[in-house]
Amino acid sequence: MSASTLPRIPQTPSEVKAFFAAHRTARHYHPYAMPAEDLDAILYAAQHAPTDATAQLYSFVRLTDPQVREKAAELTANAHLASASETFVVCLDIHRIALLLQHGGEQAGQYPHIAVHFGIGDAALAGQNMLVAAEMLGYQGCWVGGVVNNLPELIELLQLPVGVLPYAALTIGRSAETDVPQRPRLPRQMVIHDNVYRDPTADELQAAFATMNPIAKRPDSDLPGDWLRFLRAYFGAGKAMENREPHLQAALEQQGLLK
Repeated sequence: MSASTLPRIPQTPSEVKAFFAAHRTARHYHPYAMPAEDLDAILYAAQHAPTDATAQLYSFVRLTDPQVREKAAELTANAHLASASETFVVCLDIHRIALLLQHGGEQAGQYPHIAVHFGIGDAALAGQNMLVAAEMLGYQGCWVGGVVNNLPELIELLQLPVGVLPYAALTIGRSAETDVPQRPRLPRQMVIHDNVYRDPTADELQAAFATMNPIAKRPDSDLPGDWLRFLRAYFGAGKAMENREPHLQAALEQQGLLK
């Protein structure tokens, strides 16, 4: 991509909206070796994210070995971890802080729940900075929550020490997908609360389904989308998130983040 075709940095409210409206999640990529200067800019952006108490409680494991990529793709059930130009596992990391304290002659505290709270925040902020920078350079990417599918095996694969836990994977590349529709978002009044939290009314809940139903439309069907089907599959009783819960709990205990 030449400099003349790079997205213009937005400077007005309408340009900011247009930039984020162009966001698409991509899981299929063209074979493309990312130039070193692009990767450097993306990593620079990641390291300039906000962080709690100056600590930078995150680490990125960049996957470059094809065999490691293939195994990570298998463990997360996301094939694009093996095909993206760049693939990272974004981790919360309090291990490095302990090493720094020890090097300075200090003893590390015991704060596993605080570590999860601020470590996930730091990791997510840094990763999103990375993705936004990539989109500014004309790439697209995908956050991958499938790291929780086989967390103990992934931790072993990446040789993560106690105090380091995968939060998500992030793939980046030149998208091979075309005509991908923009995914809807909930009505703003359901996610922005003035001063105090407010439960949505029944009418607002119904409107939310009307807004989000297109996201769940099957491409091979003429039937309208059913967002409730998505929510039930992920968050319903006995479904995906409930089944993932014991794996995450075990990994938190293994990595010293749950007492």
